[in-house]
Order: sequence, then C-alpha cells, then structure tokens
Amino acid sequence: MPQLKQEILDLFRVAPGKDVSLADHDPGWAQTKQLKELGKNIVKKRAKEILEESRGELAESQELLYADNRHAVLVILQAMDAAGKDGTIKHVMSGVNPQGCQVFGFKKPSAEELDHNFLWRYTRCLPERGRIGIFNRSYYEDVLVVKVHPELLADQKLPAFQNNKAFWQARYDDINALERHLTRNGILVLKFFLHLSKKEQKKRFLDRLDRPDKHWKFSLADMEERAFWDEYQKAFEDALTATSTEWAPWHIVPADQKWITRTIVAGIMAKAIQGLDLHYPEPTETQTEALARVRKALDAE
Repeated sequence: MPQLKQEILDLFRVAPGKDVSLADHDPGWAQTKQLKELGKNIVKKRAKEILEESRGELAESQELLYADNRHAVLVILQAMDAAGKDGTIKHVMSGVNPQGCQVFGFKKPSAEELDHNFLWRYTRCLPERGRIGIFNRSYYEDVLVVKVHPELLADQKLPAFQNNKAFWQARYDDINALERHLTRNGILVLKFFLHLSKKEQKKRFLDRLDRPDKHWKFSLADMEERAFWDEYQKAFEDALTATSTEWAPWHIVPADQKWITRTIVAGIMAKAIQGLDLHYPEPTETQTEALARVRKALDAE
C-alpha cells in the first residue's frame, strides 16, 4: 500500500527551537532531488494514490478513536488567503464519518468574545474525546492578524498594554501552555501552515475574478491584506519559531499545488493518529455474561 515515507514527512516538521525562515521552504511539489527526477506527472499520480490510502486509514482510525474514547484530535490550519484550507478539509476528511468530526472557522470576534481573554472563543470549540476537531484559522490569529494590525488590540481592552516583544512572547507562552495542557489531557494537536507563494496567490485571486462561479469566494479584504504580505510572512515566521514544540510541532506544508498539500496533510494526520495506540474496549465480565444471555435468547426465538 502506498504511504508517505517518514523521511518525506520529516521534511515538513519544524524542529522545536529552530528559527524559521519561510524563504528556506519550497511551496512547490519538488521537495527533494529524487522527487524532481521522477517528474511532476509521476509524483502527482503517486500523491493521489497515497491520499486515497490515507483517507481510508483516517476513516478507520476515526472509528477506533471514538470507540477508544480516551483521546481527541485537534487539527489547526493556518495560511494566507487562497492557500486552500477549505479544499484541504473537504478532500482530506471526505471519508470520515461526519458525526466524528467538527469543523470551526473563526472570523472577526464578536463583542462577547472580545470581553474574554483571547483564547476563550477557541477553547469553547475544542473537540470532545473520541472526535476530530478542525480549526480553520485558530487562536494563532491573535499573534498573526493582530500582530500585523496591532490597532485591533484596542478592542480587547487589555490593561497596561504595550506593543513590544515581551507582549508577543507572553502570547506565545500562553499558546504553548494551552497546547501542553491539551496534550496532557489526551488531545493530539496537529498544526499545519499551508505555505503559499505570493505568485500563486495572485494566480488564484485572478481565477476567482475570471470565473463568475467563484466571485463569492473573493473578498476585497483579501486584496487589502495582500498589501501586508511581508508583514504576514514575518509574523508567521515568528509564530512558527516560538510555538513549534515537542508536544505540538508545526508542519510547513507546500501549498502551490493543492494535490501535494492534501496528500501531506492526510499522510501526517493518518500516521499521527495511528501512533496513539488506540484499542477497542474490552468488555467486562458482567458485560460478557450479559451478551451471552442476549445471544441465548436470540437463538431460542
């Protein structure tokens, strides 16, 4: 059965303590010399086979996750606009039982949410045991969008706020502490940054403008934020550097080709969930006796 090799998966994992420079990460499909030698057509064909296999593994793992009922999985997707977060969720999770998966998207916070700490609205949506929860954007927005636009902090009514290095480090520390707490309590945290090039974002924006059926996906705000591209890249680098930990590492996933993005995310998810050592629960002696009585009664009908 085709699977992503561990050495390929390791290419995308951000080692804890490593300073991240996105310029060192290729957003395209040819991640290694070997892949480049194989050629795009062969790599794409194999990627689709691996995606299909990973989706099957995810479906099986999700059922076992629910039956085991000791763990949950939190998937965090962060990216620039048009990087393919929605499509990744759709294609990677297509085989999973909808009852076992929750997807939450976070946009501009409400007045009620702003009256709480910045993590509150996200922690309310954490997955229960036995389920996979997906955050399409997450609490990282508060060290990304808010860092690029610090004027937004005025709405959070923070006491004695200063827009300095110490403030943002404190937020990174809060996030790391939250994720440490989650993992200690059985939640597997999987974090993906979909790494899109500025050139490819332009191409996708133009595609949305050229196709009437995609006009609904285009927002003028997306274009406004594109003007802050360099600021966002720096904010992502800072966040990836500060919050890739042993218990919740980041993965920088190339996003210029959607097929490679989906394959990598699915492969990492499938392998990580399988690593949880999940088991179907063994019936107790009392349950076994009860089941035997039920079988006897059914056989006697």
